[in-house]
Amino acid sequence: VDSCGARHNTRGEKMLVRCYRAKLSVWAALCVLVLCWFYVFPVYRVPRDKDIMEEVLRQRGIWQKNQTGIDLYRKLLTDCCNPQRMFAVTKENSPVGKVLWYDGEFYHWHTVNNKTYSLFVQDNPLDVPLKKCAVVGNSGILRHSKCGRDIDQASFIMRCNLPPLSKEYVEDVGTRTHLVTANPSIIEKRFQNLLWSRKAFVDSMKVYGSSYVYMPAFTMKPGTDPSLRAYYTLADTSSNLTMLFANPEFLSTVGKFWKGRGVHAKRLSTGLYLVSLALGLCEEVTVYGFWPFSVGLDEHPVSHHYYDNILPCKWFHAMPEEFVQLWHLHKSGTLRMRVGRCPPQEGGTLD
Repeated sequence: VDSCGARHNTRGEKMLVRCYRAKLSVWAALCVLVLCWFYVFPVYRVPRDKDIMEEVLRQRGIWQKNQTGIDLYRKLLTDCCNPQRMFAVTKENSPVGKVLWYDGEFYHWHTVNNKTYSLFVQDNPLDVPLKKCAVVGNSGILRHSKCGRDIDQASFIMRCNLPPLSKEYVEDVGTRTHLVTANPSIIEKRFQNLLWSRKAFVDSMKVYGSSYVYMPAFTMKPGTDPSLRAYYTLADTSSNLTMLFANPEFLSTVGKFWKGRGVHAKRLSTGLYLVSLALGLCEEVTVYGFWPFSVGLDEHPVSHHYYDNILPCKWFHAMPEEFVQLWHLHKSGTLRMRVGRCPPQEGGTLD
């Protein structure tokens, strides 16, 4: 009986150990799920749109440049992301054999070969530090802003996603461009992936003069071929434009930089990537056309873009969170945001 009792106790102890292990596994799984939940849906929530607009109305006024803040952010971005060297894929930072990991997809990469290596510029083509930079978003807040002359006075102008610069918009958005982004989805939707005709694309690009075209060719696998076709189209037509491919390593580190500052989204907007680039390369940054709300400060409706009202995919970007971060930088004097009509002279109030 004793020996049978001993065996019985041993079995019971083993069952208890298994039970505790099972419970620990369940608790560990729950902890992982909770951590993932807070990572994707953090406790912090961006203020309501109305509260943000009231804050903007209270804070508008004379803007004071803060050189200490500008220097601090340039150092932070240099330390984390090194925009001077890494913002574009170059022969210097991406030699033959280097693996470029796609920043927008897991388990996809491109190994630089002789063919793709030949498409890269030698090294950073920008003469840094740049002086007064303008980063121009496409928000409908630009309509009737009369910011065109203000924008064109900047020494380096960045624009997002091949925006129209036709005569009807010049007074509000200006005419000059030094760098313009082009999302591969635009090549697909607007120009049929350049598979049938290239003339419409070539003609539409002339408005950007001799600027740089900045494309995320190595962000998502489906975007690589359209980006390369755009490169060859411009090269074959002896265009004055220079193609730059966004470095996926730079885009990834910039994403982590802003995630650590409260911007939680599947992907940052193109505009925030450009602002990050400008903060890392420019002595002074002014931002136009960044307004993610459907109502303006005058309580009138605002279209999503200054040229149309086509909305982006829901939950893809976190535009209000981005705006809050940029507005904090405006208040601190690190950059300047124009969110209404531009004053007739520099140094006026922010209307």
